[in-house]
Formats: sequence, C-alpha cells, structure tokens
Amino acid sequence: MKPRDKNHKRVTLFIHIAGWGLIFGLPLLFSDHSSPDYFRHYLWFSLVPLSLLAVFYINYTLLIDKYLFKKESNIYFYGFNVILVIGISLILTAIRHYYIDASPRHTPPPPPDVNLIQGIFGFFLRDMVPLILAVGMSIAVKLTSRWISIERELETVEREKVEAELKTLKSQINPHFLFNTLNNIYSLIDLSPEKAQQAVIELSKLMRYVLYDNTTRYVPLSKEIDFIHNYVELMRLRLAANTELTVSLPTEKYSRIEVAPLLFIALIENAFKHGISNTQPSFVHIAISVDADNRVVCRIENSRFPKGTNDKSGSGIGLDNLRKRLDILYPGRYTFTIKEDEYSYASELTLQTQHTLS
Repeated sequence: MKPRDKNHKRVTLFIHIAGWGLIFGLPLLFSDHSSPDYFRHYLWFSLVPLSLLAVFYINYTLLIDKYLFKKESNIYFYGFNVILVIGISLILTAIRHYYIDASPRHTPPPPPDVNLIQGIFGFFLRDMVPLILAVGMSIAVKLTSRWISIERELETVEREKVEAELKTLKSQINPHFLFNTLNNIYSLIDLSPEKAQQAVIELSKLMRYVLYDNTTRYVPLSKEIDFIHNYVELMRLRLAANTELTVSLPTEKYSRIEVAPLLFIALIENAFKHGISNTQPSFVHIAISVDADNRVVCRIENSRFPKGTNDKSGSGIGLDNLRKRLDILYPGRYTFTIKEDEYSYASELTLQTQHTLS
C-alpha cells in the first residue's frame, strides 16, 4: 500500500472516531451527573446514536458497495434500508415504552390525547427521520470517498501519460541530436581528418550524457552547462575563419539548481545549423545566466542563412519538441520568445526553476 493511501485511511479512521466520539460524548459534558435518573437518561440517549451508527455502517461497509452502484440490484439497497429503518425504529419505540417509560422511577406526564395519524407522524419524525438521514450520510461519505479514489486514479493515469509522452519526446532528442552531429563530423572528414577524429572523441563524451546521465526528469544545471560547453567546442572545430562565436556560460557550479536536460541544446543546434556560412561572414552568440531569483536565462542570437527546401536535416523536430517539453515540465513557469529579421535570428528562453537538490 502506498504511503499516501495509508495516510488517507488513517485520516478517515480518525474522522470517524472523532465524529462518533463527539456524538456519544457531548451528553456527558452537559448532563446533571447528580441526578438519580442520570444513567437511565444517558442509556436512552445512547440507544439513538447506536442505532444511527448501526444504520450508517451497515450501509457504508455492506449495502452501498454491494447493491447501490449496480443498476440491476439497487432495488435491493432501498428494500433492505426500508426494512432496516422501520425495524430499528420499532425496536427503539418498544424499548422506550417497555423499559424507559415503564420504569417505576420514571413518571412521565400523562400522554396528550392524539389520534392515530398524529401518532404515526410523531413516530416518523422522532425515530425514522434520523435513521433515514444516517442512510443519506453514509451514501454521501461513500460517494465522497469514491470520488477521491477516482480523482487519484485519474491523476495517476494522467501522470503516467505525461511520463510516457516525456519519454517519447526524449527518445526523439537522441537520434535527432546524433543525426545533426554526425552530419557535422561528416563535413569535417574531407576538410580536416584530424579534426574529424577529435570530433568523434568529443561526440562520445556527449553521447554518454545524452544516453545515460539525463535519465531523470531534472539534472543539476552544472551538468547541463558542461554538456553545452562540450557541444560548443565540438561545433567550433568546423567553423570557418569568418565566423564569430561568443559563448558566455555560468562559471559558478550551480549544483543545487536543477533544470530539465537537453532543453537549451535545441536552440544551440538551431543557431549552428542556420547561423553559419562557410563563404560569408556570420556569427553565433550564446549566453546562459542565472539571475537573483534562480531563473535560468538562455539568450542566443545568430546570423541567418536559411536552409533550402532540399535540406531535411533535423526536419524541424528540435523546436517543436522543445515547446512540447516546456509545456509539460514548466507550465506557466517559462517564457520563450523568438525575434527574427532578414539577417538575424534571436531566441530567449527563461525558466523559473523550483527544483533544488537537497
């Protein structure tokens, strides 16, 4: 049993005990203990809550689950309750008449002259209505409990659905990242075999993080920064001399701040993919910082060299994947803006981090 379910059962048990204890205990506080009829009066009073308790738990533990929620048998629920309420009401009336009222110590005033209809009406209001209310209360409590249980099941299903979607999105990141990186290494093979060899070594470090170190939903920011640094250094190997690359990453080890892994890489990949040219002057500016409110801000600006329609590398999956993951992981806690013109492209992602390592 899950701890959350155990706590719910403990709370429910406490509420039941406290509620019935209050009903049975209040007369002890306000009764005249010196009265010679104190015990008999309390005995009679106790019969009423005992009857309510019996009706409540017979319904709560047996009749409601067995009959009420089944269309083909709910008639039995009402039938059993009619018999139960009338039977207990008659027992209470008999006890009052043959034990309480007939006691030699009890000298009730002479009964008023009432007709049969008034007597039945009084019997109904005095004995049956409280028992009927006990039936209704047991239904209300049971329905509330079932509603809470259903809500928890829905939460579990929704959480599992979100986790499955996140796993699917993360599984898309790995081949997408590998595909783009291998394209970069392939372009280095003819230009500089030595750089291509170095790139393969750097790629192995990156893939270790992509495949093994980011299996949790959140990772320390310091690890993500190290990954970004290694990726940028890998991309630097293929840059032409006319490309300006500036990188500003936090130097402090933010090990107590956690972020979702591989969020920023989509923006950085996009900058290198569309922001550099081998023949024309180009630039890529990358800046990641942490402000005083522990918000992580990633700003990237690059020159713009849109790929032709025949270039299918990545197929635009990176930014679409990023937006979906942000909606799941940071609902209402992020801002993502893009500004572009004919010559430049700028993006800014701000995350309000609420996850810190202990």
